[in-house]
Amino acid sequence: MWERHEIEAVTVLAEELHVGATAARLGVTPGRISQTIKKLERRIGAPLFLRTTRSVTITDIGAQLATELQRAVRITDAAVREATASARGVTGTLRVGYSTPWSHELLLTAVEEFQRARPDILVELHAVHLHDLFGPITSGVLDLQLSDLPVVEPDLSVGPVIFSIPRTLIVPTRHRLAQRESVSLEELAYEPLVAIDGPLPDYWMAQHFPRQTPSGKPIPRGPAVAYWPDVLTYVAAGKGVSFGSERTPLFYARPDISFVPLVDAPPIDHALVWRTESKTPAQQIFIDTVHRHAQLA
Repeated sequence: MWERHEIEAVTVLAEELHVGATAARLGVTPGRISQTIKKLERRIGAPLFLRTTRSVTITDIGAQLATELQRAVRITDAAVREATASARGVTGTLRVGYSTPWSHELLLTAVEEFQRARPDILVELHAVHLHDLFGPITSGVLDLQLSDLPVVEPDLSVGPVIFSIPRTLIVPTRHRLAQRESVSLEELAYEPLVAIDGPLPDYWMAQHFPRQTPSGKPIPRGPAVAYWPDVLTYVAAGKGVSFGSERTPLFYARPDISFVPLVDAPPIDHALVWRTESKTPAQQIFIDTVHRHAQLA
């Protein structure tokens, strides 16, 4: 079992790469830091840091160890905070993000039930813009997020699918496809696609704004915008077509655009997402509440 001061010596030295600065941060002498590191290296059987009179560098083994220790410290600290808060009867704030108005509606109903059961936890709902879909959850600004799948991020965990919505093609009202009962993805080989622009993973863009049809024909690129309302504006202006869902017209109906069902596009799945290292009992209670309301919807 490692002592707290041993863990701190490794993690802080990995950040500072300076024995004196590490000692100052931890309130001990530089000699104490050096002795601790030497003792740990003997225990492990390999050098963690390479030290000279002028510099400190971290070895591959040291970097791996420091990363795992930092993750363990965060998990431990979060567990202690949660236990302390529960003992006091106050567990703070649960910040939940959403990217669509239909997700917002579901969360609102879930929040009502959750707050009745846990009045000690304040739930805040925050809109997440598509151009930075995973930024708030990965940075810790949010605790949970009801997100459009897929989500394949190393530091995020994904719950079961809560609901799936069939997809539609958004076109100008005078477009050649506007009066069709349905359309195929193959017909997009001739249509510029208006898409979201931002630091989104390639796998997510490929699912929501594909670059080719199922048969491999390229889909022309149209304007790329940062915000969803701009997508509709460009489509209405005849600059291209874009993708929506069956529920999009319930919230974004306009006289200058039409929504046509897509017969061969996969549905848009939605699930709750959280940082793997920081899930709490309060989050699990809220996740269960959302799933219960989704089944009733």
